[in-house]
Amino acid sequence: MSTDQPLEGRVALVTGASSGIGYATARRLAADGADLALAARSEEKLDALAARLEDDHDARTVVAPTNIREEDEVEAMVEATVERFGRLDIVVSNAGVGAPGSRPDDTSTEEYRWLMETNVDGTFFTARAAIPHLRETGGNLIFMSSIAGQYPRPATPLYAATKWWIRGYALSIEGMVAEDDIGVTVVYPAEVRTGIEVLGDPVDDQFETGEISEPEEVADAVAFAARQEGPSTVAEMDLYYRGKLGQF
Repeated sequence: MSTDQPLEGRVALVTGASSGIGYATARRLAADGADLALAARSEEKLDALAARLEDDHDARTVVAPTNIREEDEVEAMVEATVERFGRLDIVVSNAGVGAPGSRPDDTSTEEYRWLMETNVDGTFFTARAAIPHLRETGGNLIFMSSIAGQYPRPATPLYAATKWWIRGYALSIEGMVAEDDIGVTVVYPAEVRTGIEVLGDPVDDQFETGEISEPEEVADAVAFAARQEGPSTVAEMDLYYRGKLGQF
């Protein structure tokens, strides 16, 4: 393993890889030498990313079109990864959705289920399918939460609840899977320039360049977590742009 490619020989699976943080993370892990399994719903975007990783970093890839709300598709995603590479060392459970702000009495059942099935069920399905394989490699399981999973967010309570769930689940299973030499890390970004909407408006339109974090900065944090080896692990990583805490 070379120092400039610390993940050489390792295999990483990234969900939500077609855009934003997932896209940047896949590129960062490939630059560190990892082979990549790319998961999202858009096969076309994944194919384009796979070609870029192969051209830029000579990375081996597998494209796994997946709706993480469907447990059978998640199982197939993980199995396709192991079938392609023979192992699984790093899982970045990143896929998720945001939500417009709404009062509890204005939140539809459809919105509730869409958010819960994506952010909660999808996270659980991914961890459940991946852990048996990470146990074999002593790998790292990395969850993407949010600052909304640490502080009350009155404007977006349902979204915040899903991110609190990720935090609670990840930190709770950390003690359980530690005996299998699996490291668990939760990453908490504040606003990131990914094109998602916050309170109904694109976040990119609400902040000037340099005012909030970029996806590549979050990807650097994920890459740090992916490089960890036992016996120690970083359980939680906050990634706030400077001045964020002054807004509370």
